[in-house]
Amino acid sequence: MKAKVHIMLKKAVLDPQGKAIENALASIGFKNIEDVRQGKYIEIKLKGKNREKAKKDVERMCKSILSNPVIESFTIHIEE
Repeated sequence: MKAKVHIMLKKAVLDPQGKAIENALASIGFKNIEDVRQGKYIEIKLKGKNREKAKKDVERMCKSILSNPVIESFTIHIEE
């Protein structure tokens, strides 16, 4: 199985990297951008066939080391 994890700063948290990307895109002519938020994407290959257990394990990984739950949120998608 493969877990696909997207980690983003929460909406209330300033995103200076996202703002820098937004400004860079505007400087090369992309004027129709309203906002840019950047984040992390992580793929994890997992052993086993139990999707529910895999999702719970990856959620624990996210809460303990992959994200900072105070300022970041995450979504998990499990594929076989």
